[in-house]
Amino acid sequence: MNEEITQAAPLVRHFTVLLSATRRGARLARLLTERQLADWGLPSEAAEHVVAELASNAVVHGRVPGRDFRLALRLDAYGTLRIEVTDARGDRVPHVPNAAPAYAESGRGLLLVAAYAERWGVDEAPTPCKTVWAELVLGRGRWC
Repeated sequence: MNEEITQAAPLVRHFTVLLSATRRGARLARLLTERQLADWGLPSEAAEHVVAELASNAVVHGRVPGRDFRLALRLDAYGTLRIEVTDARGDRVPHVPNAAPAYAESGRGLLLVAAYAERWGVDEAPTPCKTVWAELVLGRGRWC
């Protein structure tokens, strides 16, 4: 008797949107992430914080007048959420500062991303863009 074993492809969910490189666009990125993750049954404040930071950075540091930024969410079958924010400034690669002074009003955002994410990084996108990404495992750990 021959039995054929078929393996189902892992479920992958995607969400992608172009948003204006404005403060309003950054706020909308967070709200859309909150709604999309709720629709997928995996709400995550950690993911919302990461999107808020990456979108804010795209607007403040990656903005080119007249160019949008792209938010992409990809959830794999194992619960790993990949967040990608692509902006129009490939020449400005982010890095985690050694330490921001306690009184500084900025400079800690990527430290938050690094704390929430399993891993994060920057990829070159089609010139002149870059994609900053972070991966979080949803439904596990203290940051859900």
